[in-house]
Amino acid sequence: MNKIAIIIPSRLNAQRLPNKPLKIINNKEMILHVYDSAIKAKVGEVFVATPDQKIIETVKKKGGNVIKTSDSHKTGTDRIYEVFEKTLKSEPDIIINLQGDMPNLDPKEIVFLSNYLKKGLCDIATLAAILKNDEVNDQNVVKVFTKQEMKKSTFSVASDFHRNITNGQNDFAYHHIGIYGFTKKALIKYVNQNRSKLELERNLEQLRALENQMSVHVGFLESSPLSVDTEEDLIEIKKLMNKL
Repeated sequence: MNKIAIIIPSRLNAQRLPNKPLKIINNKEMILHVYDSAIKAKVGEVFVATPDQKIIETVKKKGGNVIKTSDSHKTGTDRIYEVFEKTLKSEPDIIINLQGDMPNLDPKEIVFLSNYLKKGLCDIATLAAILKNDEVNDQNVVKVFTKQEMKKSTFSVASDFHRNITNGQNDFAYHHIGIYGFTKKALIKYVNQNRSKLELERNLEQLRALENQMSVHVGFLESSPLSVDTEEDLIEIKKLMNKL
C-alpha cells in the first residue's frame, strides 16, 4: 500500500495579498480551512510547512501538524521537499502539494488525485476545470493545455502551462487548479533540477517538470475551487463560503 503525505506550503509574505493564510473566513483562518479539507480526504498524513511563527501558532492551536521550514526556499515545492526529506525521512511514496489558498477545495478532489497517482501512470498529477470566458485574459488564472479534450473524471497529458492563451496554441485550454501530486522519484528528480527558463519567465514552477521531460497528467473537474490571490478574491470566497 502506498504511503501518502499531504504537505501544505504556506507563508505570510505573499506580494498580492500579505498575511493571506491568516485571513478569516467563516470565523476560521484560511490555512485551517485548507488543512481541514486535507484531513477530511483521509488519504494520508497532513502537514503545514511554513517559515512563519504566526502560522505555526495558528495550526498548533487547533491541534494540527506543522513544521517550521527554512525561509530561503525559492518555491513551494522546495518547501515541501524539506519536510519530505527531513521530517518524513523520504518515506512517502506519494507526496501531494496542496496550495494553502484554496479554502473551498472539496476533499473528494484530493481523493480523486491521489487515487490516480496510485496507478503509477505519470510522474506528476494535477487538476483543472473549465476555463470561463472572463478568465481567458485574467493573469491570475493559470491555464493548462492538454493534448486531448477532457471529460468528467478523466485525465489527460499536459503540454504547457501559461498565464495567457497564446496565439497558435492548438491544444485544449483549461483553468489550472493548484494541487500537485508527485511520486517519490519525481519529487526527488524535480527539486534536483535547476529552475528552468520558462519557469522563470512565466513564474510557473510546474514548467520545470515539462522542460525536464517529466510526465504531467491533468484530471478534469466540473467546477474549480477559488484560489485566493487578491483582496477581491477574498471578498468573493467569503460570499461563497458564507452560503455553505
